[in-house]
Amino acid sequence: MSKAKPTFILSFSRIPVGNTVIVLLATLAVALGQDRAHGEIDRQFTKRYHQSFLSARTNWTAAPTNSVRAWEFARAAFDWAEFATNDTQRAQVAVEGIDAARKAILLDPTCAQGHYYLGMNLGQMARTQLLGALKLVSEMEGCFRSASLIDPLVDHAGPDRNLGILYREAPGWPASIGNRSKARTHLKRSVDLGPEYPANHLELLTACLDWKDRRTAEKLLPGVEQCLRNARRAFSGEQWDWSWNDWEQMWKVQQDRFRKLLK
Repeated sequence: MSKAKPTFILSFSRIPVGNTVIVLLATLAVALGQDRAHGEIDRQFTKRYHQSFLSARTNWTAAPTNSVRAWEFARAAFDWAEFATNDTQRAQVAVEGIDAARKAILLDPTCAQGHYYLGMNLGQMARTQLLGALKLVSEMEGCFRSASLIDPLVDHAGPDRNLGILYREAPGWPASIGNRSKARTHLKRSVDLGPEYPANHLELLTACLDWKDRRTAEKLLPGVEQCLRNARRAFSGEQWDWSWNDWEQMWKVQQDRFRKLLK
């Protein structure tokens, strides 16, 4: 990618509705299950990502038949939706991103980024819904699968990373697509395909801690630490500040969780 983007593509907020748990796609926040608070750190990035969104929209408007311009705008829409202050605003931005991604796919069915950012923006839309969110989860699964088949290296193995997160966090059958075995397979594959990217290691570690798999988590810890150390050189510059804020928070959280697991 030409610029840094939210590190943890998807997260889930579990909202009880009667006896049912509805999975709502959120974003970022360090690990699935948290909504990002709009604090001081976020405000530092608001202007930057809004300007990127406006610029990408202008570029696509000037070349509406250019599939690259279309998916670049879809990516910018996902990024900007992270800063929405209410569901109405987030949904409006997500609709623009979804439309752009669908256009990219229409123009070029083999555009992996089109499929990938369609799934991402559907995730933003799911954040604004309740019962409709479960249907969107299944659609997202299809988007990420398509992207993986075309180019699994998009966004540093993003398709497999996101599939792993979906299978890890969603309720299992018959409510939704949750599946521990599939989650493990895709998260491991994201590490194999994108060993340089901290989010891949951190999401796999999160899964092991969620499953109380102490032995595997213990084996993963040195690799996560080494990846973060190496990534400081590979992912440097202010465009990665937001990602580093999340990676460091998540690393701290997971180390604390592992220590508690040892007790």
